[in-house]
Amino acid sequence: MSNEKILIIEDDEDIRNLLRDYLTSEGFTVQCCHNGGTAVSDFNSFNPDIIILDIMLPEIDGIEICRTIRSSSHIPVVMISAKSGDIDKILSLGVGADDYITKPFSPMEVIARIKAHLRRYKTFSTPLKNIPDKKEFGQLIIDSKSYKVTYKDKEIHLTSREFEIIDFLSQYPSQVFSKEQLYDNVWGLSGFGDLNTIAVYVKRIREKLSLYNVNYIKTVWGVGYKWEEDLDE
Repeated sequence: MSNEKILIIEDDEDIRNLLRDYLTSEGFTVQCCHNGGTAVSDFNSFNPDIIILDIMLPEIDGIEICRTIRSSSHIPVVMISAKSGDIDKILSLGVGADDYITKPFSPMEVIARIKAHLRRYKTFSTPLKNIPDKKEFGQLIIDSKSYKVTYKDKEIHLTSREFEIIDFLSQYPSQVFSKEQLYDNVWGLSGFGDLNTIAVYVKRIREKLSLYNVNYIKTVWGVGYKWEEDLDE
């Protein structure tokens, strides 16, 4: 049986209860919140391992809640929404959400995604043997323990998922990974992912690195992406 704690922040009572019942039956400890105004305080008091967060909420919306939580925590956040447009998905990923699920959804798919995110989070939170906590590429330093990337001693502010993409690719310099391989290795969600999400994240990472005139993630057209040291820095 699982002992992980899940916080569900959802104002629709039927959806909230459906998720609670399914997740409880899987052995999770579940707490529910129906109002955006109390979501952050509920998060702080419950200290969950993962959050299911609706975008449209009374008082404070899910985007703002996610942004606030991300300022102090790297735990997985799964956004759910009745909106299927790219704008809401990009906004959610941009403030640090790890996944985006459109209503109506299959409860079993949500459970599969939750378990996968928890597995990935544990993997990235556990130091790997033979892989240094800090990797240096020129003046870029990737610190796996602190989830920080610095360039010339200045921190490049990344979301947890952006960091995990960089951390994974930089473990295998010059090795090309397809979008499918990246999604499987970073999200742990083989078969469930929207592969366009990868392109969104890579674009955001490049925008942040470009502020320092460096680009370590190279596109291999028709294949995928690879990590390659920027020789022009």
